[in-house]
Amino acid sequence: MHAVRSGQLSPVLTTLARNASFSLVSGVSSARHAARSSSHRLHATALTAQQSHSRLFSVQSQRYDKRADTKETVIASNLNSGNTSSFGTGPQSSGATPDPLLSMRQGDADIKSRSESGNEPGPLDGIRVLDLTRVLAGPYCTQVLGDLGAEIIKIENPKGGDDTRAWGPPFAKNIDPSDPSQESAYFLGVNRNKKSVTVNLRSSEGRQLIHDLIKKVDVLVENYVPGKLEEMGLGYEELSRLNPRLIYTSITGTYHRRYGQTGPYRMRPGYDVMIEAEAGLMFITGEENGTPVKVGVAVTDLMTGLYAHGAIMAALLARYRTGRGQHIDCSLIDTQVATLANIGSSYLIAGQEAKRMGTAHPSIVPYQVLPSKDSHIMIGAGNDGQFQILCSVLGLDSLCEDPAYKTNKDRVRHRKELISILTERLKTKSNDEWIKALEGRGIPFAPINNIAQTFAHPQVVAREMIQEIDHPKAGTIKMAGPAVKYSDTKPSIRIPPPVLGQHTDEVLTDMLGYDQEQIQKLRASKVV
Repeated sequence: MHAVRSGQLSPVLTTLARNASFSLVSGVSSARHAARSSSHRLHATALTAQQSHSRLFSVQSQRYDKRADTKETVIASNLNSGNTSSFGTGPQSSGATPDPLLSMRQGDADIKSRSESGNEPGPLDGIRVLDLTRVLAGPYCTQVLGDLGAEIIKIENPKGGDDTRAWGPPFAKNIDPSDPSQESAYFLGVNRNKKSVTVNLRSSEGRQLIHDLIKKVDVLVENYVPGKLEEMGLGYEELSRLNPRLIYTSITGTYHRRYGQTGPYRMRPGYDVMIEAEAGLMFITGEENGTPVKVGVAVTDLMTGLYAHGAIMAALLARYRTGRGQHIDCSLIDTQVATLANIGSSYLIAGQEAKRMGTAHPSIVPYQVLPSKDSHIMIGAGNDGQFQILCSVLGLDSLCEDPAYKTNKDRVRHRKELISILTERLKTKSNDEWIKALEGRGIPFAPINNIAQTFAHPQVVAREMIQEIDHPKAGTIKMAGPAVKYSDTKPSIRIPPPVLGQHTDEVLTDMLGYDQEQIQKLRASKVV
């Protein structure tokens, strides 16, 4: 039980409450004062206990003393039907001070370490996530949540852990030459800002350990085969009884179950690339007269992870309003169908079947990769003005007045002829010459960079998209930084990807209160 006290309210409440347009009224000195003041209650809401669809209003006053690096936040209570149940994690008595969004853990070691290091807490600071996922979609989701400040407890099988720990080469070189173990680049890429705890879920003691952890967390994310966790007593229905505010997120199945919790294909095996094939993406990817090809990275996995992260954020907001958690069902096939975007809409609205077009666009010309004398360049003239600029740079001004190319509609109709003319002209000079000529003219263009050129790109460097952190086995490693920048509660890379089981003792001791004798007994029984 964690009641809201001065200095304990996470910045996430302020951020989420503001974004959700909840009423914020300053000048309230304390929640107790707000509860006593009946006139203030009437000012904040006219709803009564008999109104079944009442809403929650939050009243907040915040003072921030930068010199002392402290926050004093006051929350007026739930004015909804006299309900004083906590919205945070874990059971609380009916008279407890309400926690509108999350459980406060001011004394936790990770918060203390962040304070001592001078790092500002992220927007999800104070949210705790139990991560039962492996491979890519789930770990990518929880890494994003971790970058945003959430505490991620990654549960791994004691015998090897996450599958991707062994997916290599490449591996990061171990700084200890006497230790033959290595961490794969794949695992390191999607598991930072997490604590690794090894638990044998097949044992009754291991399942009880998860039950104990569930009472301490806000979110669970899993990607087991549908029904598997239910068989183990770790399904949503059972765990939500232990923690009614739990947000239980299923990213369907292990890395070979991708079709959702329901439907005729729910138990059908399938990797990311199978979903690319079956849900339309591979059909539209590749050269016009070539074979279908997959995207260069597991984009459907990654998009599903992002959808899951967004769904969790929305469920946290919903819990703020209702006080209840819920079950979130994310699947790769749903994600892929939803992200067909304009291609899918063209079929649904007009019955227009798509086709492979390489880098070309079905509705804009020119908008594709074109060859130069020594390489290739991507050019996109999204409107008639940009096409006129392109013609000027290429010395083909006459095309602008040609009825066959004057408007985009005309250019789409005469695509082949126009692309042939542009290609012939572009082949007369090198990529660098054309890039210099196009720079600053107001038309989108880009060279085709490899991965080394991408990470050396001046804009990538300026945006601090390459960051370094010290890893206990691999030494200093480089990682792609968080993709979104915040003006205040900044995402950050606080801890490196964990070694298998690195934080087991820490979590069992600090979070669950286990003593060393209990932990040693669990270890001797191969539970952890």
